Amino acid sequence: MVKLNKLKKGDKVAVLSPSFAAPGRWPHVHELGLKRLREVFELEPVEFPTTRKIGATAEERAKDLIDSFENPEIKGVISSLGGNDQITYVKNLPKDPFIKNPKPFFGYSDNTHFENFLWLNGIPSYYGGSLFVEFAEQGSINEYTLKYLKKALFDEGEFEITANTEYCDIGLDWGDPKSLTQHRQYEPNLGWIWEGNNNVEGITWGGCLESIDELLRHNISIPTLKEFENIVLLTETSEEIPTADYVYRVYRALGERGILQKLKAILVGRPKAWEFDKQNSTEQKENYREQQRKTILEVVRQYNPELIVVQNLDFGHSAPQIPVPYGSKARIDSSSHKIYLSF
Repeated sequence: MVKLNKLKKGDKVAVLSPSFAAPGRWPHVHELGLKRLREVFELEPVEFPTTRKIGATAEERAKDLIDSFENPEIKGVISSLGGNDQITYVKNLPKDPFIKNPKPFFGYSDNTHFENFLWLNGIPSYYGGSLFVEFAEQGSINEYTLKYLKKALFDEGEFEITANTEYCDIGLDWGDPKSLTQHRQYEPNLGWIWEGNNNVEGITWGGCLESIDELLRHNISIPTLKEFENIVLLTETSEEIPTADYVYRVYRALGERGILQKLKAILVGRPKAWEFDKQNSTEQKENYREQQRKTILEVVRQYNPELIVVQNLDFGHSAPQIPVPYGSKARIDSSSHKIYLSF
């Protein structure tokens, strides 16, 4: 992996919509995110032609990705949100514009596809930190999220990560501009669920489990089995709130592909268990998360009895959030139950 330059205050960063152009639907949320980039992080956001263009073609969005990386004034790229169709065009992106102009990219969910593309071309990124959800958090940016966003943007080195004492997966309505002054509802967090006794280190790869499923089923290029021998797998599930049976099948596919047998470790983000069309109670949410944790461990143990599996981490479709370095070293110390990530 190449070494990326860290950002400095005053740098220009591209704000793109490689998937769904959320800024075109909820411009007030977008403007809040831009304001935070300027005032909290002292960065200068730059929009590209499809940032607010709902229904932009794959070719148009690909051009924005290429142009943002080739533009020497742009020092980093931040996605506005996720979506569901990067699978249709990321595989066709040319490699040279990105290999010749590596820079940090922030995004998650559907952006798993682009980050896998970058990984395969030796370019690390950050799984997390979308403009709408993290930078434009209603009320104010959670202090835990803010701490790790600043590490990802500006700090260099290996840092220990810790579990936050609270979490939130209950959303506020972006359609109501008044929600921007409200604060999300946080609840007590269980902390990490640790299984395994080895001390290991490896390079992170993975992403949203639903996107990993698409990578597998559409035969998109992913790391080789030899490369998986040095990989710490990252997975987490989205606002689709998939069933435990679905999670079982995707993890089983990883086992049948020989991937689970090769890995250094697995880090699992806390599953999102509430959405506007699935407004689960606290008890229902915990039952859902517990069932998913048990399912993942059940499948993994069928293929790899010794693999370290740490679940309920603060990344992915839940708050607060660590923008996890993707394609960078993760060090996992089971003797002390500590995790270190290289930002």
